[in-house]
Amino acid sequence: MSTRPTQRRNGANHAGGRTGGKSFDSRSSYGSKGGRSTRDGDRRHDAAPVDSARMRGEHLSPALFERTQELLGTVLTFTGPADTLVSTYFRAHDRLGHRERGVLAETVFAILRRKLEFGQHAESGSGPLERRLALLGLAFTRGIASVKLVASAEEVDWLERVGQIDPATLKPRVRTNLPEWLYERLAARFDAAELENLAAALNQPAPLDCRVNVVKASRDDVLATLREDGFSAEPTPYAPNGIRLAGKPALQKHPLFVSGAIEVQDEGSQLLCQLVAPRRGEMIVDFCAGAGGKTLAIGAQMRSTGRLYAFDVSEKRLAKLKPRLARSGLSNVYPVMIDSENDSKIKRLAGKIDRVLVDAPCSGLGTLRRNPDLKWRQTPQSVGELTQKQASILASAARLVKPGGRLVYATCSLLNEENAAIAEAFAAAGDDGFALHRHMEDIAATRAFIIAHHAQGQRADLDRRLGRHMHRDMRELEEDLRPRGGHERLGQQGARDLRIGFVQRAHGADGVVEATRLRRRDRTLNIA
Repeated sequence: MSTRPTQRRNGANHAGGRTGGKSFDSRSSYGSKGGRSTRDGDRRHDAAPVDSARMRGEHLSPALFERTQELLGTVLTFTGPADTLVSTYFRAHDRLGHRERGVLAETVFAILRRKLEFGQHAESGSGPLERRLALLGLAFTRGIASVKLVASAEEVDWLERVGQIDPATLKPRVRTNLPEWLYERLAARFDAAELENLAAALNQPAPLDCRVNVVKASRDDVLATLREDGFSAEPTPYAPNGIRLAGKPALQKHPLFVSGAIEVQDEGSQLLCQLVAPRRGEMIVDFCAGAGGKTLAIGAQMRSTGRLYAFDVSEKRLAKLKPRLARSGLSNVYPVMIDSENDSKIKRLAGKIDRVLVDAPCSGLGTLRRNPDLKWRQTPQSVGELTQKQASILASAARLVKPGGRLVYATCSLLNEENAAIAEAFAAAGDDGFALHRHMEDIAATRAFIIAHHAQGQRADLDRRLGRHMHRDMRELEEDLRPRGGHERLGQQGARDLRIGFVQRAHGADGVVEATRLRRRDRTLNIA
């Protein structure tokens, strides 16, 4: 039931992060991420991947440079999600080839990621702002040599001077490339080093993850097939059915995708479905199903048994589920369009559902790897409006849960007011007799480290830290999920506590997602 007012999850995967050192130089080249994969694989960007190694230093034509400025001017109006504006532009200029689309998209998204930093550098240049930003974006993504056909000698000298600026000399907020209101909120939560690591990681593109449909294949078999076909594929670090692919290869025509053996889905979403912990034969509701990526993951875990309702307020989004459902081979999924969280269809299921997933509409500020424009489009006012909707959806979804059942509430936001604060307010209302209990706080304390170090490829140190924290806490969670007395009865008499935990849901994907678990005497409400 995605009542999402913003483009939360469907941003393009384009290069635009940095790993330190000078801002850029003539040798810089960052792999293009022109191909697009959303968190749940709902749709892909029109631009094809660009071979950046081949393109390194290649001179950009004046015509393509003009297109870059034109597209950038459109996107910087922020009249809609950046990927939508880019796609609309490409449809209006359908003679652009895959290579040209890749260069345009990569450059624009790099500028969105570093808009504050590039804006400061642009002040020392001359000419229209879009031209200065376009030159900076191209120099950053393709190297200064790429603009020598379109830049004057003075502009090349200016770019070289900018390239010698040490980012460490910039003000902290400029280095993080965050708007002032968001920087202040995150600075109140993280220390300076954590915030800078987190911001640097969010300015990296997200990887391409897939989920193996266990109804049709095993991860080992799929990995073997992909490797035989020339893909660089590895198991995801934590999701048991996930695969991570290097680069952004096209998968839509691959036999594994066509047959429904794999779906594009970020590891974070896969882990969220693991928190739902579906069982065979249960009745489960995906309350904000959208195009159904998590619905399909849950249905596969149920081994196509029981009944799985996919609720959403958008007929268009549910229509996207149909071909995916047909590929999946699942027979237990029932898409249901509703008019709001208070629809009478929901009321008829009150107290009958074993597990409910609420992937609530949110600011999407944990998805800046995919959607860098969101940090410039969201405001404190828009976040305030979302929190009211989140509280209403949570209250409505909670009424569905049967005794012994579970509710999982999730957002992909970094902001406390969209996560723990919603759970705490729900518990404080006291209508269902919840009490607060803190859980898994080590993950909360280290999530900035986790996302930043994974983005920078520092896996050994990362695994040591996670070995002390996440692995232990996931074992505790699994212990809670274990059936008791022959059947699962999570909410036992006397267990009246609200557990708030933090799970690194977007590790290696697109941000940080908070996880909360709620327990009551006769029901368990998990808010993830």
